[in-house]
Amino acid sequence: TMLRRLSRSATRAMGMPNGKSEAWYILSAQPDAQIGAGLKHQVTPQQLRASIRNGSIAELIQWRSVAKGDVIYIPAGTIHAIGAGIVLAEIQQHSDATFRLFDYGRHRELHEDNAVAVAHPWPLRTPSDLTPLTANRTVLVASKHFVLERVELPEGSSWALLAEPETWILVLDGHAAIGLTAASIGQAIFIAGASTSIEVGSNG
Repeated sequence: TMLRRLSRSATRAMGMPNGKSEAWYILSAQPDAQIGAGLKHQVTPQQLRASIRNGSIAELIQWRSVAKGDVIYIPAGTIHAIGAGIVLAEIQQHSDATFRLFDYGRHRELHEDNAVAVAHPWPLRTPSDLTPLTANRTVLVASKHFVLERVELPEGSSWALLAEPETWILVLDGHAAIGLTAASIGQAIFIAGASTSIEVGSNG
């Protein structure tokens, strides 16, 4: 499904508190899998509206191949789509704002007027390189809305995590005891405002 995210000023004008920026962490992808983010070239609002009506919006989007471990940051206002053969984790700013531009024959409601009003109808800027913080921590995305890190902890090690408000851990591999909770692949753990122990299992 082709979706778009809203900028803060535009969503406030529509009675919503803010737009929705998000990041995608690719968990698995078939060899030919692609995501769409931004447009191939800038278009006018009139051209964008026409492409929504005739379905050619799918041809305007900039598609790129992805593989396991890739990270894509989607600022609010970016027209984007997720292709077939992809499993990803979506980390996003608090918002229920989503406007659909194209639906690949699923016949759900489109949101032409709102989408045209708030879309950034131009190519997406290339993100900056990843930032290693320590041997165990790498910053994947740092925005004003959230920070996404990849943390790799050695097998059998013990850690103390001092969580600032709203901290989430998504287990991508191995297992651990996080506080009193046993955490394995695919589980998400929420921690806020407390020191939490992490006892890493035999697989890291």
